[in-house]
Amino acid sequence: MSARTETARLTTRDLQHLKRQGEKIAMLTAYDHVMAGLLDDAGIEMILVGDSLGNVVLGHETTLPVTLEDMIRHAGAVYRGTHRALVTVDMPFGTAGDPETALRNAVQILQKTGCQAVKIEGGAAMAPTVARLVGQGIPVMGHIGLTPQAVHQLGGYYRHGKSGPAAQTLIDAALALQDAGAFAVVLEMLVPDLAGDITRLLDIPTIGIGSGSDCSGQVLVVNDLIGLNSGRVPSFVHPKADVAAVIRQAVGEYITEVKATQPAKAKGRAIA
Repeated sequence: MSARTETARLTTRDLQHLKRQGEKIAMLTAYDHVMAGLLDDAGIEMILVGDSLGNVVLGHETTLPVTLEDMIRHAGAVYRGTHRALVTVDMPFGTAGDPETALRNAVQILQKTGCQAVKIEGGAAMAPTVARLVGQGIPVMGHIGLTPQAVHQLGGYYRHGKSGPAAQTLIDAALALQDAGAFAVVLEMLVPDLAGDITRLLDIPTIGIGSGSDCSGQVLVVNDLIGLNSGRVPSFVHPKADVAAVIRQAVGEYITEVKATQPAKAKGRAIA
């Protein structure tokens, strides 16, 4: 039985308070009940049930195959493992194409999982969708810069905002999302100076990933953080553990132990 102490769950207002106080916000991804509970016990403030589960858990090359049903199943498991963290759920590819579709799908996510917010990828064009959801009482986190759901349109994974026009587009996008009512914006793979400028410009928190240290907070894929993966780790990640090595060692010792066990001798005499 868990010895977890019951505490009040964090809210979007708490994040705003942290931003105003200049205290950084810590966020990680989780995809299952056990990991979510461990992160919650450790004191993480935000958990993202990311559509990165397509890569990390389901073995896909991109996030595009992830379905709404996938997100609901995993988000429910994550939420049930937590008591304190604010849990946000990615709206997967194709589920927020227009405001009404997004609203229907976001309602399903919140009703079926218990989670508190959704995250939507995209810039200024997504502002009407964000406004529609917020108008119905659904907290929305924006996401600009490298947006994995648009990887084919973007032409791959690279740093964003290098040119003046590109930087201005991202600034305009962040402002449009804030004006639409987003409670925070993820800045993924932005030029660090630009990410810092956007953070200082906005009243809402920015959560960076690969965008430097000047954002209001940071988010990472938890498997990258703890070394529980078999692929390449992004250059901006500095793993704090090598959990994969621990698992391999434990399994290796188990295999050795099983194979070293002597068969039980048969009792009695064999009948010729």
